[in-house]
Amino acid sequence: MEEAVASCLALLGTATDRDWDGVRAGRLEWSCRDTAEHIAGDLISYAGQLAGRAQHAYVPFEITFDDGTDNSGVLDVIRTTGVLLAAAIRTTPREVRAFHPYPFRSANREGFAAMGTAEVLLHTHDIAEGLGLTYQPAPELSEFVLGRIFPHIRPAADHWRTLLWATGRAELPGRAPVTGWKWNNNLVHTTDRLTLQGITPAAAGDLVAGGDGGFEWIEGGPYEGTREAATFLLKAYASGVHRPEFGVFVLVRREDGRAVGGLGFHGAPDEEGRTEIGYDLAEGARGQGYATEALRALSEWSLARDDVRTVFATIERDNLASQAVVTRAGFKKVSEDEVEGEFAYELGR
Repeated sequence: MEEAVASCLALLGTATDRDWDGVRAGRLEWSCRDTAEHIAGDLISYAGQLAGRAQHAYVPFEITFDDGTDNSGVLDVIRTTGVLLAAAIRTTPREVRAFHPYPFRSANREGFAAMGTAEVLLHTHDIAEGLGLTYQPAPELSEFVLGRIFPHIRPAADHWRTLLWATGRAELPGRAPVTGWKWNNNLVHTTDRLTLQGITPAAAGDLVAGGDGGFEWIEGGPYEGTREAATFLLKAYASGVHRPEFGVFVLVRREDGRAVGGLGFHGAPDEEGRTEIGYDLAEGARGQGYATEALRALSEWSLARDDVRTVFATIERDNLASQAVVTRAGFKKVSEDEVEGEFAYELGR
């Protein structure tokens, strides 16, 4: 976030003697000055959402430059609002979520950091295009944005070009032009004792690399099944077929914000509306009903959708504990594979 703002200021600071008010910003309808005002407005708005813990709508305020503010003053406002958002991100607890409409009506501090970074990068590009400047931000900034709020976009080798294409600002070989787009913050389901937090491709990459995925785990977590599921998520992301709502969720206790396990789908539902689900828990969280609670909630959510008719789980014959979990969640055993030594359980509508 701070690096993105610094790159914006460094480039636009070379053109403060230019006319920003009479020049359109790239493909936008706004002038370069209006676009700069929009950057500052987004940064302060995101800071306000996080600081105020807004839950139901945007905090109703916007930023307007004072009459007579010159271009150097405009950059001072962007610098200041960037500092305020960075401070809000640093001081907001990991579990806090605040209102944002796209697509699930909330975002955590990482989501707001990614959205703020994207706003700065993209609109600096727009202003630069209008002024005839060349803007090439550090590639890791675009990678940060794509891996957190564009999980549905297949990444290309050039992350900056991918981000420009994904927001309708550039062409990408082999892909159709983008005419409409929105952020895609992670989905979170809430139960009595847990939040089921959808993991982003960035978090999945960290888990696969041996990290914690950005979560504070109880001892023994994350368990191997969660890391394996993250591997499948990354493969789907790289192939451009990842659907976040049918991805992997980390189970986080509401009482202390600590992660206890993972739960997720093996992919989007097929043409018959069937989708497979799997789960695991860290050893210290077993025997307390967490898996049943999470499985029941995610299954009920999926079966309420038009594109899902059946949720099924495949469980090894000697895994009695897992069979008990799905049974308590309402699943029924429907078949047995003698060769593989597995039972199939289903929950349908």
